[in-house]
Amino acid sequence: MTARAQIGVTGLAVMGRNLARNFARHGYTVAVHNRSFAKTQSLVDEAGSEGDFVPSESMADFVASLARPRKVVIMVKAGAATDAVIDELVPLLESGDIVVDAGNAHFPDTIRREEALAAKGLHFVGTGVSGGEEGALNGPSIMPGGTRESYESLGPILEAISAKVDGTPCCTYVGPNGAGHFVKMVHNGIEYADMQLIAEAYDLLKQGLGASAAEIGQIFAEWNTGDLESFLIEITADVLQHVDAATGSAFVDVVLDQAEQKGTGRWTVQNGLDLGVPITGIAEATFARALSGSVPQREAARAALRADATPLQVTDRAAFIEDVRQALYASKVVAYSQGFDQIAAASAEHGWDIDRGAMARIWRGGCIIRARFLNRITEAYERDQDLALLLADPYFTDAVGNGLAAWRRVVAQAATAGIPAPAFSSSLAYYDGVRADRLPAALIQAQRDFFGAHTYRRADREGTFHTEWSADRSEQEA
Repeated sequence: MTARAQIGVTGLAVMGRNLARNFARHGYTVAVHNRSFAKTQSLVDEAGSEGDFVPSESMADFVASLARPRKVVIMVKAGAATDAVIDELVPLLESGDIVVDAGNAHFPDTIRREEALAAKGLHFVGTGVSGGEEGALNGPSIMPGGTRESYESLGPILEAISAKVDGTPCCTYVGPNGAGHFVKMVHNGIEYADMQLIAEAYDLLKQGLGASAAEIGQIFAEWNTGDLESFLIEITADVLQHVDAATGSAFVDVVLDQAEQKGTGRWTVQNGLDLGVPITGIAEATFARALSGSVPQREAARAALRADATPLQVTDRAAFIEDVRQALYASKVVAYSQGFDQIAAASAEHGWDIDRGAMARIWRGGCIIRARFLNRITEAYERDQDLALLLADPYFTDAVGNGLAAWRRVVAQAATAGIPAPAFSSSLAYYDGVRADRLPAALIQAQRDFFGAHTYRRADREGTFHTEWSADRSEQEA
């Protein structure tokens, strides 16, 4: 077989299929392979007019069809399936070839795979791809890790197929080994928070206004013309105005209220705990999904737990809508701020040297969390690349501060009315915690020293100390 394909894709489910079509549409000759050859053949039959595809039935023929250095994109289910493809592929490759895992892999797996393939002289590029099946076809946001050397030859191809905003590709080199998949994981965690916040805003509007789903959809459509403009707000407006064909009811009213997850939100929260980074908005959003699926517990609670709540009394409809809008915006900023803190902490931990401003830039188009205010985040890190807290940037300090009174009203109203708003509430609590002059953690330190001799530090002088609580309560320097 003539080695003429410039890039190859193995794994032709929807995402792999659409990525292959995207490469072909941009003028690249694309080798395509799938465990089932019927799927490979159907891609060529249905999309062959879009570009030049080289189909192969065997992995050996697939590799033989690729020009060197070979560039192979793996798009299969994360975990054991990815390892199985790598095990089949690697013996057929030669030093300098590039293997790209474009699935939602857990970044520790990517670090392990990169190290193993580097020992064989191969480049392993863990690559986050966001935008779903539409993005894969028409231009996703792409987050590649790996070696800089691999990006020199692979980068131009990925940048060509990525989304563009103001002519700038939504793709850039992220950092070594697991950096690309890590950033994609945090992207998905922020996505969890964003979706939960939007859902809470919808619930508050529904219960406070007694409005129909379509009416609330119109409110979201209006919000999408201002600071909240984003893909998720846009599709929320569309979903809320959709009518179920079978019943004639609002579509959202016939959908079961149990949200599922594939694991990236959970990974993000687990890593936040490992790093000691408070990503409370992401955590609450992840736990809210878990709660929604806790059917036996919810049934028991409905039968036994009192509310003692006061229904929302909205006297000024426009003012209430504006309060919810401002609370949503402020809470979203907190979620992004926390996510970028997590990226900074992991970058320092692993020596990745991730440019947070560049991450905001490539998230402006193609990806699920694309939003107008990502431009503001990019600008914030351009002003100060070492910015300790996104919320402390002057733009966001003003933007959130101007909505603070509304944010407090909404959280208080939700609590009084018995409406669960965990992401709104935890985001406000984080805001108040991070800005506090003094936190009650001093008491916790004293308690720890009392029962476990864990020591403490003092506010008035340097050093670490322990009090002899069970004896004369004298203080000793530890």
